[in-house]
Amino acid sequence: MEINAWCAAFREAFGRDDTTPGKLHSLRKRMGWKTGRTGRFDKGAVPWTKGKKLPFNPNRAATQFKKGQLPQNYRGPGHESIDDDGYVWIVTDQPNPWTGAATWRVHKHRWLWEKANGPVPDGHVLKCLDGSRQNTEPSNWEPVPIGLLPRLNGKSNRGYDRAPAELKPTIMAVAKLEHAVAARRKSKSERTPT
Repeated sequence: MEINAWCAAFREAFGRDDTTPGKLHSLRKRMGWKTGRTGRFDKGAVPWTKGKKLPFNPNRAATQFKKGQLPQNYRGPGHESIDDDGYVWIVTDQPNPWTGAATWRVHKHRWLWEKANGPVPDGHVLKCLDGSRQNTEPSNWEPVPIGLLPRLNGKSNRGYDRAPAELKPTIMAVAKLEHAVAARRKSKSERTPT
């Protein structure tokens, strides 16, 4: 029941003319009585606006979406952007496998590299050889084991991305050699019983 109807029924049933809707509402809250109302429509309830056409308003009509209209922030296939880390993203016309959207936003260097060379092997990532993440040519990217990345820029302090171009091949070769030695040691220790 609505609060005013409930108050009128209470007054009539108990002869209490001093009772107000506010007093009954406070009593209900103090006692923890539930009204049974949730504020939601009951399942199958018909909204009061069903079948009614709103009057035409030119101000409202100017802001409504028209059929076939795209939002102002729509970015179609071919759109490129650069993220905070310097990587180039591209919107492709492939459907997104996770959301089902008509377009899929991917790293441009990876997309071009996979078109030229096939998928990146498991456990590997693409590393830019010249240090410029915006150079998306497939020849500038090489798949390297994930464990090799800390040897290039991490705790080893080699600074591969900041190094001069003539030192980069040497830094990469040394890091690959150290990684191979560490992998060999690990596999050897796993084979020998303790």
